[in-house]
Amino acid sequence: MDNATIGGLGMGIGLLLLAIAIAPGSSFAAFIDYPSAAVVIGGSIAASAIAFPIKSIFLIPKVVKKVFFPNPPQIQPVIKQLVEFAEIARRDGILALEKKTEEIEYPFILLGIQMAVDGTDSELMENILRSEMGAVVGRHKTGKLLMDTLGRYAPAFGMIGTLMGLIIMLGNMDDPEAIGPGMAVALITTLYGAMFSNLFCLPFADKLAFYSKQEYEVREVIVRGILSIQEGDNPRVLEQKLSTMLPPDQRTDLDAEAAA
Repeated sequence: MDNATIGGLGMGIGLLLLAIAIAPGSSFAAFIDYPSAAVVIGGSIAASAIAFPIKSIFLIPKVVKKVFFPNPPQIQPVIKQLVEFAEIARRDGILALEKKTEEIEYPFILLGIQMAVDGTDSELMENILRSEMGAVVGRHKTGKLLMDTLGRYAPAFGMIGTLMGLIIMLGNMDDPEAIGPGMAVALITTLYGAMFSNLFCLPFADKLAFYSKQEYEVREVIVRGILSIQEGDNPRVLEQKLSTMLPPDQRTDLDAEAAA
């Protein structure tokens, strides 16, 4: 579970609730309006259904789940495993890696190792791996675009709901006592639209972009590592080559592990 996402949502919602609680004369009941929520959330999803194929809309729950339960691979363990494979290939030959395929958990590494063991041409192997990377990036872009689109439409539907509320309110001007509550209900929809966009949809889109970038970097390390293993590079040279993808402090940690 992504603790930063949970913590950020908790902090954002908590601050809003605190502001309502300490504001003079305010009450939580005044900020609850189900028709307004339906206009904002339902309208945003409906507009997104117009903008995207219907099958993409059904991906929204899966995309949101990925924000809370990401499973991004870490670069350091990947580099360590690739260096281990390079040592085996240099000592026993690349065919010896076939016995290690059952230990590989990351499918992208498995794909590369299997092609290397099968003697696939390096240029063809790189093209296949990079095509796979491109497909993954495309799927990630779709998920991010869905969240961006919801975040863009939500404030607009908040304004639409507010205008609907004002029209209803102005149609009942003969009752002066209803004007104040009617104005409050009308403005709630704008509030819901801004909250749904800026506390959920747009931050979710940015988090998805962050994890997509992280996964792309790991896959780039894997492609370079697999090609180096196939070319028979020295494991130490391979480690130094792949370590350039790490921040300096993490390179130091990797060197310390290797020395131990």
